[in-house]
Amino acid sequence: MKIYDFNGKKNICGNRIREARFKRRLTQADLAAQMQINGVIIERDSISRIEIGTRFVTDYELKVFSKVLKVELSWLLSEEDAEEQ
Repeated sequence: MKIYDFNGKKNICGNRIREARFKRRLTQADLAAQMQINGVIIERDSISRIEIGTRFVTDYELKVFSKVLKVELSWLLSEEDAEEQ
């Protein structure tokens, strides 16, 4: 089965994860540590790749990102530009 990119990226939530991380003043390492505390084993470099769109995000990772970053899951999946909100 071939896996396709969506608009040149492997996820649609990377920009939102980055934005929420900045708002919470977390480093990528801090976010990775919080994810690990919540049961998702992920490294800092994976956070970086998610944010730039070169790594897929699983459904369970997305759920924990939402919890850790204290944002709605639907917001993470929104395709609207952050400036529009």
